[in-house]
Amino acid sequence: MSPLRRLLVLLALVLAPFGAGVTGLAHQQKRAISTIALNPRSGMIEIAHQVPVHDAEHALRAQGARNPDIIGSEKSREAFAAYVTRRFLLQIDGVTAAPAYVGSEITSGSLWVYQEVPAPAGGKAALRFNSQILTDLWARQENRVNIGGGTQVETFIFRTGAVPAEAGLRE
Repeated sequence: MSPLRRLLVLLALVLAPFGAGVTGLAHQQKRAISTIALNPRSGMIEIAHQVPVHDAEHALRAQGARNPDIIGSEKSREAFAAYVTRRFLLQIDGVTAAPAYVGSEITSGSLWVYQEVPAPAGGKAALRFNSQILTDLWARQENRVNIGGGTQVETFIFRTGAVPAEAGLRE
């Protein structure tokens, strides 16, 4: 074996554990992102939740589902969407809201769950919200909630047991 080839094999063996570690970390990201924004054209408050597919499947397994398949099974997607709606709490002007489930889709390794609720007249509202998506599975779960859209976004971070946050919604 040539010295150059021996060096390349040695380098590959040294770097292999690092590559495996990166792959392992890529699975459970322990982060969900939700966005609450007013759509003035429809008069609705739109809510979009982004959760890594692997984390969603793990959550379904923890709830007793056998062989969940978020990508290939609409039943699995719908089951996880129902879970998300139970773990995300929203009040609008002091009244608990029950956003309607609009649908879901998969993009770039993430499951997106969409909800909407009618906005108050005038498009302004006092919001109170709490995202506890996946915090029942992982103590280190971090959920970000973005309020607003465009360049006017306010971000809140929730972890296990966090208290609700408050923000104003505006056009």
